[in-house]
Amino acid sequence: MDFEEPEHIRDIREAVRDICAGFGAEYWRRCDEQHEFPWDFYDAMARAGWVGISIPEEFGGGGAGITEASVVLEEVAASGAAMNGASALHISIFGMNPVVKHGSEAMKEAYLPRVASGELHVSFGVTEPDAGTDTPSITTRAVRDGDEYVVSGQKVWITKAHISEKVLLLARTTPLNEVDKRTKGMSLFLADLKAPGVDIELIDKIGRNAVGSCEIRFDGLRVSADDLVGEEGRGFPYLLDGLNPERILIAGEAIGIGRAALRTATQYARERVVFGRPIGKNQGISFPLAEAHMRLKAAELAVREASWRYDAGFPCGEHANAAKFLASDAAFFAADCAMQTLGGFAYAKEYDVGRFWVESRLMKSAPVPQQMVLNYIAEHVLSLPRSY
Repeated sequence: MDFEEPEHIRDIREAVRDICAGFGAEYWRRCDEQHEFPWDFYDAMARAGWVGISIPEEFGGGGAGITEASVVLEEVAASGAAMNGASALHISIFGMNPVVKHGSEAMKEAYLPRVASGELHVSFGVTEPDAGTDTPSITTRAVRDGDEYVVSGQKVWITKAHISEKVLLLARTTPLNEVDKRTKGMSLFLADLKAPGVDIELIDKIGRNAVGSCEIRFDGLRVSADDLVGEEGRGFPYLLDGLNPERILIAGEAIGIGRAALRTATQYARERVVFGRPIGKNQGISFPLAEAHMRLKAAELAVREASWRYDAGFPCGEHANAAKFLASDAAFFAADCAMQTLGGFAYAKEYDVGRFWVESRLMKSAPVPQQMVLNYIAEHVLSLPRSY
């Protein structure tokens, strides 16, 4: 018996495809080349309710799970928007999850409806230049001063910080050398990016340029104690409530980019005639494309299992990490096959496969590199000694 998706999932796919059909390849090429945020696309998705799909209904959202959200972002990426389209949305979709789970009622009422409507942009501020994936080694400090915290430090690779009003910021409230466990002593804040004491610079990148990545410096930024998410010192476990869904959503986006690359390559292989025959007749072309299709289908099953487990409340660390690993690997394989299929024309921007190639390669490094996923699986699933 063939597997068939639930009707509401098929409805989501069709509705998102209808919106994306209004934003063709030229739109995304222009946004990327001009480093221009895709406001028209973002606003269209917000009006349709997709930005707030996973925010609880009582705060103006759709109340759906990560499964539905991952399908939305997969279809956005598959439309040809790739990461430029998906990255414009996914932080709003997953980034406020720690606030949904651990924020005060006042915080939820103040911010979640504005995120759900698309009005409020929020960034995710974790990564630092010297800490990298070693999150407990962050040095950004938040020191209590009466009813406020004073924040100083630096963050890097913060998506769309330059257009965001708030940042979900991880900072140390207790120095690392004063805690008995490295993951303790960090706190999560919903800090203001438009206040004095914040300096934001865009990073010049090789791709995904419609959605900027930023370096942020905090120099005495004052954050109200009311903007502390949950309890002081428990920021790291709260952060995990955002990281697993992030991995799942990125995996869905990777599947979408792989689909877009494979669609472009197979169409070209059917139409391109060399030595009197379509190049798709040659097994040197057709076999890699067939393998790319199978890899994407297998990775998609891993994504679906991970999102189902998360939505059902089951442990999903293994599954979220595996989905991200397998999907980003499959996406890059598909994009690389597309580059090889198109040959010299792959370097012509009008075919878009170069954009898919660059953006899918990023997914093997962010938001978590493949090697760290392997470390996680080796240690936490296979019970092997920790390697770092």
